[in-house]
Amino acid sequence: MKHHPILPKERILETALHLFHKQGYHATGINQIISDAGVAKASLYLHYKSKEELGIEYLNARQEIWFAQLKLFTDESKKPKKKILAAFDFLNFINEKESFRGCSFLNMLSEIQSEETRLLASIQNHKTQLREFFREILPEEKGEHTDIIYLLFESAMTESQLFKNQWPVEKAKQAVADLFKLKYIK
Repeated sequence: MKHHPILPKERILETALHLFHKQGYHATGINQIISDAGVAKASLYLHYKSKEELGIEYLNARQEIWFAQLKLFTDESKKPKKKILAAFDFLNFINEKESFRGCSFLNMLSEIQSEETRLLASIQNHKTQLREFFREILPEEKGEHTDIIYLLFESAMTESQLFKNQWPVEKAKQAVADLFKLKYIK
C-alpha cells in the first residue's frame, strides 16, 4: 500500500466526494472507495460506521463547497437583485465546471431508500438552507417571492442537467429579472 500524506479519514471523504458525485451513491461500492482511497477496510469503518454515515459526511462536505462557491458569485454585488441574478450565473459556472452533473443532493435523493431517513434529512437541510439564502438576500419578501426564485433556481439546475445545456438557467434567470422589472419583487 502506498504512503499518502493525507490522513485516511480525509482520503476516504475526498474519494467519496469524487465518486458519489461522478457515479452516484448506490453505484459506488465501499470496496471501490477503499481501493481508490488507498485505505484498509478497517480504516474506513473506524472513521465511518456505515456507508450511510459516509453519505451524510459527503453531503455535509458538498454543502460547504457548494455554498462557498455560490457566495463567491453573489457576494460580488451589494444590491439584492444583482445577488439573486448572480446565483443563476453560478449555476452556469457549476454546470460547465461539473459537466452538467446537476445537484448532488437531488441526485442522491433519487437513489435513496425510504429507510435512509438520515440521508433524506441531510438533503432537506441543504434545500432549506438554500431557501433561507434567498430569503436573507430579499428579507422584505417574507418568503413568497423568494420561494418562486428558489423553485426557478432548482428547476433550472435540474433541467440543465437533463438537457446538458445552459438554456434552462438562462430562461429562469430571465424570468427572475422580469419579476424584478414588473415590480413583483421589491
